[in-house]
Amino acid sequence: MFYYVLKFVVLGPSLRLLFRPRIEGLEHIPDDGAAIVAGNHLSFSDHFLMPAILKRRITFLAKAEYFTGPGIKGRLTAAFFHSIGQIPVDRSGKEAGQAAIREGLGVLSKGELLGIYPEGTRSHDGRLYKGKVGVAVMAIRAGVPVIPCAMVGTFEIQPPGQKVPKVKRVTIRFGEPLDFSRYAGLEDQKAAIRAVTDEIMYAILGLSGQEYVDEYAAKAKTAQAEEPKRFPRRPR
Repeated sequence: MFYYVLKFVVLGPSLRLLFRPRIEGLEHIPDDGAAIVAGNHLSFSDHFLMPAILKRRITFLAKAEYFTGPGIKGRLTAAFFHSIGQIPVDRSGKEAGQAAIREGLGVLSKGELLGIYPEGTRSHDGRLYKGKVGVAVMAIRAGVPVIPCAMVGTFEIQPPGQKVPKVKRVTIRFGEPLDFSRYAGLEDQKAAIRAVTDEIMYAILGLSGQEYVDEYAAKAKTAQAEEPKRFPRRPR
């Protein structure tokens, strides 16, 4: 109930009024039945803007850190994400990835929409990074279509580290559903799930127009953070 109050009464109308999102391809979202909406991830605002413009409820796999923060702020954040139906996912290690897949399949088994960011984390520089294969495993195993989605302009309104977003118009694009039924039964084959993931990322790329980097975003972030340590500035 709280989800729908936020979506249709409180948060949704406010977001649509402030950011006036241009919405393209909304007809590609099915009126019913299970499907995966796979998008790029540029900003914390993505969590709210895409759900706000969809008629249907969508459940995202959200990082566990949103549910485990300390103090009053942490408890309020956790309560908020729980109330809007988001599922905490521990992103550390192989077993954590399997747990995320199980949670996602549970959402799809109920005929619902599942939202996922195949990059696994927000882009730190606005580029599109290599997708993780969990989205492919879920799509093949559940036998559901994948709708690619591109958030355009959200990096500019709220890049990483900026707490309050700028009020500026954004664009949300949905592409035609991708059918991977030809891969049925191959969700344990590395070549198959890599091919499916790359096809999804290519579709997102076509919608977003971003520069693509054939590297995982988390690895690129770590490398960028460690660069000053490897090459410290010389004192003047």
